[in-house]
Amino acid sequence: MDQQLTPDAERLWVPAPSPLAMPPQALRAPRRRRDRRAWGARVALLLLVAAGTIAFGVNLYAVLSVQTPTWLQLVFWFTSTLCFAWIAIGAASALIGFVLLSSARKPVPECAEATEAATALLFPVYREDPANVAAGIAAMARDLSAGAGRFDVFILSDTQDEAHRIVERATYARLTADLSSRLRLHVRWRAPNTAKKAGNIQEWVTTHGGAYRYFVILDADSVMTAETLRGLVATMEREPRLGLLQTVPRLVGSQTVFARAQQFASAYYGPLVAAGIAAWQGDSGNYWGHNAIIRTAAFAASAGLPDLPGKPPLGGHILSHDFVEAALLVRGGWHVRLTAEPCGSYEGCPPTMTDLLVRDRRWAQGNLQHLKIVRASGLAALSRVNLALGAWSYLASPVWALTLVVGVLLAFEAKFADPTYFGNEISLFPKWPVFDAEKALALFIATLAIVHLPKLLGIVWAARSAESRQANRGLGRLVGGALLESLLATIIAPILMVGQTAAVLAILLGRDAGWSPQRRSAGESAFDIYLRQYRWHMAWGLLTTVICGAISWHVLAWLSPVILGLLASAPIAMATARPAPVWLSHLLATPEDLDPPPLLAAREALLHDAAE
Repeated sequence: MDQQLTPDAERLWVPAPSPLAMPPQALRAPRRRRDRRAWGARVALLLLVAAGTIAFGVNLYAVLSVQTPTWLQLVFWFTSTLCFAWIAIGAASALIGFVLLSSARKPVPECAEATEAATALLFPVYREDPANVAAGIAAMARDLSAGAGRFDVFILSDTQDEAHRIVERATYARLTADLSSRLRLHVRWRAPNTAKKAGNIQEWVTTHGGAYRYFVILDADSVMTAETLRGLVATMEREPRLGLLQTVPRLVGSQTVFARAQQFASAYYGPLVAAGIAAWQGDSGNYWGHNAIIRTAAFAASAGLPDLPGKPPLGGHILSHDFVEAALLVRGGWHVRLTAEPCGSYEGCPPTMTDLLVRDRRWAQGNLQHLKIVRASGLAALSRVNLALGAWSYLASPVWALTLVVGVLLAFEAKFADPTYFGNEISLFPKWPVFDAEKALALFIATLAIVHLPKLLGIVWAARSAESRQANRGLGRLVGGALLESLLATIIAPILMVGQTAAVLAILLGRDAGWSPQRRSAGESAFDIYLRQYRWHMAWGLLTTVICGAISWHVLAWLSPVILGLLASAPIAMATARPAPVWLSHLLATPEDLDPPPLLAAREALLHDAAE
């Protein structure tokens, strides 16, 4: 095909229209069903989180040991308890998942039922590397060609730059020719790209959705095995009220130090947390925007997105559309479920910390928009929880930052303010300022244990049998990898905290994030670029060092993990953006690294051939 395709020629790449109406949903509507299947797991989650948070709050109050607490002490107590509750949700979910997986019988592998239900595989792309997209599709096509099922592929390009479109046309023309005997491939370019990704998918539904019973959303770096795809279709066929089934994709293909650490955490800690979340969400689950199968008619009838009142960043088109679409499906009477069972569902992850922060800026804006939706009438209680937790996942960073600031102010007050030993009331005994150091140390250790509980359970689960230890190259490698990942997570956490706090503040000040293309692979950058990108992180670290050092070395030691991360943020960002050395790659290797699945091996081979 000629690279200089005209708009009329571009239309030849798509099938004849099969329209399906997708009206925008009102935020005021009745709810049609209640989900009672997951109450056991929900009660367990609530009890675990409540018990842990109450215990933390009581003991922190005892540590402060004040008879008449000041407003600053109460703020510190309140924000610290809020941060602990957020941590406790993840730890409790991991514990529930660990118990459920440990008590469950090992499933007997079954062949996916053959079905001819028409299913579309959608790849919404926006200025992505077409070679990477083509390699993933070609690998999936080879896998699918060996069995039954009716699958068509749609590349839905929102790329607006004409030079980039020319490259896409050439690459996808070659891919179309290569797949002509295996799979039907359609490519559509959209202009303008109204409503971003959500608008891209909605345009497909209203134009072609009537011809397909189901569609599977995949990211540009996502792939799924044929067995998994057929199994998802078979599950949807067996359960006519199932509107959306979300898989838990495994992170693969990482090369940098930063991405390797994320990939290790996802492989060994993620499955337990996912199993716990799947248990307490039940049929009122969530949607993560990709690697999920959706019933087309249900999505069209129930999940049309309205525009939010007001202007961006909090008004206008909904950026984090997935959570909202899941809530609307549940409100419409459909089941939305997360399947935590291991399956051949894969995706990539941001290669560097900078790329993660860029993505977080957009996600923060979209998730904070959920605060306008969480009170919409008719939503299920769990849908409201999911929306609220999505917003809180970014609000937690400024709350943590506020906690640290208040802690420093308390230390400053204790050092330089004149203590009041007698209050306004008449008393023969002074009120001595008291701080219980032993209880503080015990609370600190207990908090660390809760923070690292998902990691500990994940390693225990991965090393539960001799066969598993052999597959993962021994218990020592697992423990070493977990320790290294924990160290990297500790030094990176304050950098992400400042980045997310800045994103939330920018949103509250009315700054729109827009929609920038996502970088899928790392590139070399000079150190001065990192200095410019992380100058404010380092400035805050320096300021905190000076203030804490002026107060006491105890305060400096207390905040040293945060201070070191901020002071060295530019070197850390640069070091973790580099390709991982061999020893680190081995230590942080995942099962997919140690024994690559055929689908991933085929994609890598195709990418290698395309690069030559």
